[in-house]
Amino acid sequence: MEVILKEDINKLGHRGDVVKVADGYGRNYLLPKKLAIEATANNKAVIEQMKASALRKSAREKVEAEEFSTQLSAVELVFERKVGESEHLFGSVTSSDIAHELEAKGYTIDRRKISLDEPLKTLGEYHVPIKLHREVTSHVKVVVKSDQPEAEVVPAAAAE
Repeated sequence: MEVILKEDINKLGHRGDVVKVADGYGRNYLLPKKLAIEATANNKAVIEQMKASALRKSAREKVEAEEFSTQLSAVELVFERKVGESEHLFGSVTSSDIAHELEAKGYTIDRRKISLDEPLKTLGEYHVPIKLHREVTSHVKVVVKSDQPEAEVVPAAAAE
């Protein structure tokens, strides 16, 4: 049985692809859950129109994401945290912290788009990637510094 996928399905195909599947899989799973439609001549024409529309929409979104990327590249976020020995933070800076701080500066970004492999747990300067579009990634400068004045911070070597 040939079906046209309406959604991306792992190990099967992407939205708009015409794929051949077992009859039972198509009839009992894909079609009832509205994940696919039967591959008839009429449906193929409709899908071609949907693909063309999706391409135009994706191109427009990409241009908007590139413009937004240039704005974000100028942003610098500063986080002040309590620091323990060897400049290790009590707590950390997470992607939701970064998203909240960006929102305070007027940029609304979903925290899931912030590509932070693991929370920031040490002092320093980081360039955190933000995936705005499938093909557009921006970087935001994040500075993590101590909330104590420099004179009070005891260097790790002096503490021993």
